[in-house]
Amino acid sequence: MKMSKLFVQTLREFPSDAEVVSHKMLVRAGYIRKLTSGVYNYLPLMWRVLKKIENIVREEMDAAGAQELLMPFVQPKELWEESGRWEVYGRELMRLKDRHDREMCLGPTHEEIITSIARDGLKSYKQLPVNLYQIQSKFRDEVRPRFGLLRGREFIMKDAYSFDTTQEGLEKEYQNMAQAYTKIFKRCGLNTKMVQSDSGAIGGSVSHEFMVITDTDAGENDVFYCESCDYSANSNHAVSNLPIEGVNVTGDWNSAKVVDTPNTLSIEELCSFLNIPATLIVKTLVYIVDKKPVLALIRGDKQVEETKLMNAVEGSDIRIATAGEIEEMMGVNGFDAAKGFIGPNGLKEYNGYPITVIADNTVKEMKNFVIGINQKDKHGVGYNWGTDVELPQIVTDIRLVEAGEFCPQCGKPLKVTRGIEVGNIFQLGTKYSKPMNAVFTDIDGKTKPYIMGCYGIGISRTAAAAVEAHYDDHGIKWPLAIAPYHVIIIPVSTKDEEQMKVAEDLYKTLIKHGVEAVLDDRDERPGVKFKDADLIGFPYRITVGKGISEGLVEFKVRETEETSNIKPEEAAEIVVTAVHKLK
Repeated sequence: MKMSKLFVQTLREFPSDAEVVSHKMLVRAGYIRKLTSGVYNYLPLMWRVLKKIENIVREEMDAAGAQELLMPFVQPKELWEESGRWEVYGRELMRLKDRHDREMCLGPTHEEIITSIARDGLKSYKQLPVNLYQIQSKFRDEVRPRFGLLRGREFIMKDAYSFDTTQEGLEKEYQNMAQAYTKIFKRCGLNTKMVQSDSGAIGGSVSHEFMVITDTDAGENDVFYCESCDYSANSNHAVSNLPIEGVNVTGDWNSAKVVDTPNTLSIEELCSFLNIPATLIVKTLVYIVDKKPVLALIRGDKQVEETKLMNAVEGSDIRIATAGEIEEMMGVNGFDAAKGFIGPNGLKEYNGYPITVIADNTVKEMKNFVIGINQKDKHGVGYNWGTDVELPQIVTDIRLVEAGEFCPQCGKPLKVTRGIEVGNIFQLGTKYSKPMNAVFTDIDGKTKPYIMGCYGIGISRTAAAAVEAHYDDHGIKWPLAIAPYHVIIIPVSTKDEEQMKVAEDLYKTLIKHGVEAVLDDRDERPGVKFKDADLIGFPYRITVGKGISEGLVEFKVRETEETSNIKPEEAAEIVVTAVHKLK
């Protein structure tokens, strides 16, 4: 490709609405352009990157025994009603009607469609196991699209679905997909960590995410991991053991009583007023989960992990209650309370729903503690479970893990880093096959539901994550396997006949040997060409300048910034060899 013909427009400045590196770089380097909120045009350079990622995915999925198909982007309401997800999926599901007033949705995922395909085509155990996958556009109506391709509304995804006769078969395929994913991301030049995760709206009993570890602001989740064993988990799934020594969870009060605690609206203010550590306080937080009120009790020095809390009540949407909602909730029972003095006793219902109270495991062993009693400027002190306040029926892990807490597997301190999710795998079991009556006839003649798995890779997210992992102040440093082009050849002066002849000969030689090369034939200043080359992120740059009079060109490796003056044929050999190693 000649640079003069390449459809690309680089920008001098980063876009004002871009928050993270990948968004800034991809817009400025001419890879993507925003169409509307969370929706982007993939321009020629970006499309080449995406196709290369797709091809790597296809090769490894095919090698793992999966078969590719393509399912519709628009899906009928009826199938979503069969699975039970039409009402519970949430506002991210883009619903619409056709001209016949039939309700449809834009597919955010394809569990219902693939299950209906299997139901019609897989009748006998002899046809199983099967793994079917597609690469397709998806749409999720994100409430706050941000980070460019990392959290857009429309995106490209590979989703695969396995159908087995037994749980053992599912677990075997689960490991098969995990190995395939490891190969895929390694080929894409990404360092990923497979971490335990929450299944979210997809469902299932077991799930893992593949996270690209990054120190940039684009990291969506904290990843907790242990350097002494293989434990790693997303923050919404991580568990830990807390230190026991030196942690005071038993107060010094001889009996339960109510004390005045004026203007203690925070844990810190309450600790200061009573001169106690936060470990003696039972903190109460009020949430709204699927429009229903939920109270979460947790030790005062710890934080609630909202996904864990939502899962504990089998909800799909969670938010912290507003001050107005809390006041209304208190008013139902005649309490004169305010935020900061809330407790679990005496609350009956809100908005027609009973109040669910859930306690974190951290409160079980607490004695003679401090707790809110739903009276403004007052707290209960010296309280105990069973005598002064009832321990909720639901006591489970709703705590956000912190770095330094102990690994649940080996007991060593956990560390934390930021990660970008690029893939996920789920053991769905019969979550979709049972309600949709997707069954096969087993060897004993009985009908049984498929045991299903689900496996996704964000194609466009993987491209953006690669930028987050490979860049510098000058631009992108694409891994060779997914770069839009392998090398750019820059003649310093297009008016110099010798420079142009060597550059064009190199260009033809490289193309002949299967290298994707760009010849910058523009009549621009060398500085402009060099800046564009670095910004766009060509893995290799060959500059033909005055040194050609001595038979030398400048050869640059973008990833390391190493440069050397070598013969043109040596530069060509290095690039050809590197490209052929990819195949």
